[in-house]
Amino acid sequence: MGAGREVSARWTAILLAGQRPGVDPLAAAFGQEWKALVPIAGEAMLSRVARTLLACPSIGRVLILAQTPDALLTGDCAWLADEPRVGLASSGGGIATSIAVVAGGPAAPWPVLATTADHPLLTVEMVEAMIAGSAGADVAVGVVGRRVLLGRYPDNRRTWLRFADDGWTGANLFALRTPDAIRALDAWSTVEQDRKKAIKLVWHFGAWLAIRAVTRTITLAGAMRRAGRRLGFDARPVALPFAEAGIDVDKPADHALAESILDAREAG
Repeated sequence: MGAGREVSARWTAILLAGQRPGVDPLAAAFGQEWKALVPIAGEAMLSRVARTLLACPSIGRVLILAQTPDALLTGDCAWLADEPRVGLASSGGGIATSIAVVAGGPAAPWPVLATTADHPLLTVEMVEAMIAGSAGADVAVGVVGRRVLLGRYPDNRRTWLRFADDGWTGANLFALRTPDAIRALDAWSTVEQDRKKAIKLVWHFGAWLAIRAVTRTITLAGAMRRAGRRLGFDARPVALPFAEAGIDVDKPADHALAESILDAREAG
């Protein structure tokens, strides 16, 4: 395994700001071509997430990855063009393959933290907790437990992966610490289309593991450890204690909730 072979003291943050082909419903609802430019609490989501990443002590550089990244540097996001710690790269047909092209290269040396522009509730504390929790792994995935999220926002709807210890939803935070993470990206590229379908996703990693997951006789950490070992890397979840880490903005209801949370933060 490659754990511990980081080549940089500070992390590169890959900020995913692209979108799938066709009209994005959230962008259209706000009169935008690009989802990343949808405003929330008075600022474009892309700008807000980039500011958070640049404020993190562990992050040395931010690389914005999108189909046409130059088109995003307008309005609230114009400042990014003059920020020396921000770079741009064009994405390809899939998230995992696009990250794999740049991860470990000059623009994004190891270790790498990937997150998304539709995560405007991201905080410095979340990022630093994610990085700290990933220590010793090749790959770590940020997650939020069902009890944590619904205990604070009981009406919020998420996609849950249910295991023996809890139901889990993604936090759109991925720590790629070593070159062995490329194997994880290769694996992810084959299952990406099923990431919102829990049963199909687990079946990609073998029938035995799928049965254990379906019967909830294995924890998420146990499942990730076994799947990673099978594919040649060390993988683990990082259970984040922040309910808001599990809320991204995909639809108007998410936007309304996130905006109310941001307004409350600023008022507080």
